[in-house]
Amino acid sequence: MSACNRPQQTDFTCSCVCAGQTNRPIARSGPGQTDFTCSCVCTGQTNRPIARSGPGQTDFTDSCVCAEQKDNAHGRPRKQWAGLLFLLFLMGLTAAVLLRDLSPAQLLSALRHFNPIYLPAGFLLIIGYVSCEALCTWQILRRLGHPVLFRRCLGYSFAGFYFSSVTPSATGGQPAQICYMSRDQIPAAHGALDMMLIAACYQTATLLWSGACALFLPGVCAVMSERLGPLLFYGAAVMILLTLAMGIMMFFPGFAQRICRGLLRLLTALRLIRRPEKTQEALRRQLGEYAAGASCIRRNPWLALRVLLLCILQLGLLYSVPWIVARAFGVDGPAWSTIAGLQALLTLAVCNLPLPGAVGPAEGGFIAAFTPIFGAALITPAMLVSRGISFYLFLPVSFAVTAAVHLRTAHRGPKNSGAHVPVG
Repeated sequence: MSACNRPQQTDFTCSCVCAGQTNRPIARSGPGQTDFTCSCVCTGQTNRPIARSGPGQTDFTDSCVCAEQKDNAHGRPRKQWAGLLFLLFLMGLTAAVLLRDLSPAQLLSALRHFNPIYLPAGFLLIIGYVSCEALCTWQILRRLGHPVLFRRCLGYSFAGFYFSSVTPSATGGQPAQICYMSRDQIPAAHGALDMMLIAACYQTATLLWSGACALFLPGVCAVMSERLGPLLFYGAAVMILLTLAMGIMMFFPGFAQRICRGLLRLLTALRLIRRPEKTQEALRRQLGEYAAGASCIRRNPWLALRVLLLCILQLGLLYSVPWIVARAFGVDGPAWSTIAGLQALLTLAVCNLPLPGAVGPAEGGFIAAFTPIFGAALITPAMLVSRGISFYLFLPVSFAVTAAVHLRTAHRGPKNSGAHVPVG
């Protein structure tokens, strides 16, 4: 998914990549031309151009489709079912461990203290959480020249929530969203850029929330360090490293290339990579996407700031769910900032664990973090309600919306293009 041209240059090069195939550029436009056409050859496949810029235009795109190439951007069905079954297994195991000392009668007795009038407020918080990401996508895609409807962006975000929930470390959400964008004729390069910008801002917002807790809520940090010290350290270290790596790849591409080449030589020498040429080409494309994202941020700083602020709001809505649950159980003592701070640090601790939905550590971490808030009698029911609102009960809702999006786009071909990203 490399760009066909660069702004303010007169020598344009284009190429394309077909999934699982090698690629090579075979067309180059000359200086002074106004009609640029791109094509590509996929080894062992036929191809056809599906986009061409017109005379007098300044935004040029190129793409190709391998004839027999299947739409597999949202993952293989077997892996999706395996991830879902593994998630169900983790849920059952978690329930068996956490509820082993709590009889059904005790659980029902504790749930009688729950005021259901707060339940719609909790669901509205999670709908707002998903809608914030949809609003980010809506703004970015419109800036890239796609006047997409907000409800479609909302569908992409629900699909991302579902696939993130059933895959380890939420790795399936972004590919699924790019797939459905591509079926709606949004070039895959633009979908990938959208996801990359949102991921960068989301990770930054997560660190900002955690930093604010460390600065303004030292007592909360002390409690979390005592109860979830190793897990919190792991989560913070991984998040910082991921954010730094993304920043380096976006704003220091030369340094990133040297690091990637060194790692590639090391892994090849250790025989952990059998086809280094293919891996090198994938790294080149990935670094190209990060460079396009950095260019977009530099030329549109207010867009990046708006997306970052929306991500901060998005996380604030998620972190408010335990506060709603506390009100529903009649726990009125702690301030919103205390409960939100605990949830922010808990999310930082478990969000990068290689488990679907962080099932298991998220529940155990909730009990460890919030027992002083809810007390021993209410902590397990409070955990079930809080996780039920933010994850378990919302999972079938997101699945239903994802199924609707899938059916709507099922007969549409993907637009796997390497499109020029208008960053000016």
